[in-house]
Amino acid sequence: MSAPLGRPKAIHPIEDTPRIPPRSMDELRPEWLRILERIPGDGLKGTGFPRHVLGAIMHNPDTLETFLDYWVTAKSKMGLSVREQELVILRMACLYQSDYVWKHHVPVAREFGISHEELAAVHAARHWHFKAREAALLTLTDEMMEFRTIGVEAWVAHRPALTERDMVDLISLISQYVFFALMNNALQVQVEEGVAGEPGLRDF
Repeated sequence: MSAPLGRPKAIHPIEDTPRIPPRSMDELRPEWLRILERIPGDGLKGTGFPRHVLGAIMHNPDTLETFLDYWVTAKSKMGLSVREQELVILRMACLYQSDYVWKHHVPVAREFGISHEELAAVHAARHWHFKAREAALLTLTDEMMEFRTIGVEAWVAHRPALTERDMVDLISLISQYVFFALMNNALQVQVEEGVAGEPGLRDF
């Protein structure tokens, strides 16, 4: 099993403008808005609404509704709690150096009981700071990102903490945030003013 990944190195500097301007939220169809209303909690609503990344994805509106329904339904139907999901999402933000994902999910994390100390532990890969189940989710996230699979030692060490459904849900969640992180990084999606003041990856 690999050593913890620790503090990730920066990949590329963040540019000042998006490479593809996001589409206007006025173009969101009523059925899309109804889907987005089902997102658990308040962190991704109001000032935290991720309008810029959704506006980028909206450049292909024919696929947006299907993706939104999968993304939002998964959040509420997963066997993983919202707190557990947020820990994985924050770790994904670290591994992909996505300040956009990190800044949007810090308020959600707080809403579901994740402390500043725990945010710092996620950032620094101090997975032993967490109880066995959460540590397993975080460690296996690192494992899958580094090796694109789960090695035998990691499987034997952490699989007992998770059910079969948990494993499927973890892989699904990771795949969703690979998509978001790559979208944000490759298109240089800009962080909205509503969450710009949240602590970023460089603040830990």
